[in-house]
Amino acid sequence: MTDVEAVAAECETVDVAVDDRAEGVVTVTMNRPDARNALNGTLRAELKRVLDAIEESSARVVVLTGADEAKAFVAGADVTELRERDMLEQREASKRPRVYEYVDDLKQPVIARINGHALGGGCELIQACDVRIAHERAKIGQPEINLGIMPGGGGTQRLPRLVGEGHAMRLILTGELISATEAADIGLVDEVYGDDEFDDRVYELAEMMATKSPVALEFAKKAVKAASRMDLEQGIEYEAELFAQLFGSPDKNEGIDAFFEDRDPEWHDN
Repeated sequence: MTDVEAVAAECETVDVAVDDRAEGVVTVTMNRPDARNALNGTLRAELKRVLDAIEESSARVVVLTGADEAKAFVAGADVTELRERDMLEQREASKRPRVYEYVDDLKQPVIARINGHALGGGCELIQACDVRIAHERAKIGQPEINLGIMPGGGGTQRLPRLVGEGHAMRLILTGELISATEAADIGLVDEVYGDDEFDDRVYELAEMMATKSPVALEFAKKAVKAASRMDLEQGIEYEAELFAQLFGSPDKNEGIDAFFEDRDPEWHDN
């Protein structure tokens, strides 16, 4: 049993499969089927612990999904918990890093396997992932406005960066749920598939990433994330610095040597 599996074995609401579909790929499943995988305090805490273990492991790619039994990725936050909090309690609960930052900041690429509804906090969670692949049955949206509140897990910030201010305003101010196809059309998800192709595509992408240098994956993820957080000049400088730092990694020479020798590279675990 790996350290990641050992941590997951102590969790009630998070399951882990290591190297199940592809070497170097960890599948993390949020598993509260009776609540449609709603993000309660236990699930958030356990997901953080699992992601911490993954960060320190040799895993190269993470697939994040919800239990298929729930027919949802994450149906939202646990509304019962929200009802019980006052302003001060919510301010404490909102202290960073939250689960969204854990996913966003994880050194490994994270693919959202959106197997069903991703609503509210679930929609914000897929926004924190690096690649989003949706099943055609999925519904996606930010319905918090219907409860007299608004997105509080990064949705008002990440969503406009993905789909533009107009679409973000429409989704957040109306609470409208959209189909996976429309989500792809506006850039909220990257690809949509039915039963026959959904998992094959998710793990095809994961395996392609997992065959790359871990440090190159980490730095490339950082550089792309920076594009929406820095101005162009700062971003180019940051990219150049990360690019130069990769020349201090043994993977740089290994990758180039493997190219010249027409063989698969043997990357170093980082």
